[in-house]
Amino acid sequence: MKKAEMIAALAKETKLTKADVERVFNGTFDLFKKELKKGNNVAVAGFGTFKISKRAARTGRNPQTGATIKIKASKSVGFKAGSALKEIVNK
Repeated sequence: MKKAEMIAALAKETKLTKADVERVFNGTFDLFKKELKKGNNVAVAGFGTFKISKRAARTGRNPQTGATIKIKASKSVGFKAGSALKEIVNK
């Protein structure tokens, strides 16, 4: 399901305009991004948790040449599904 499809489905479900739903939808994900950027976890009860994990700098190999390369430290966003979501998906 794509963003536009989600907005249309939410508008139909809530009987709000698509424009109102889109503002709330965008605002929600903007808030998620801001909190994750600060290093905070974002937990949605019954759905799951988004959290930042840190990857240390390391050395790797270029698979084409076999040359050793340096890989910078970075951050990654992970998602862990909540038990209620897992239960729904596995029914």
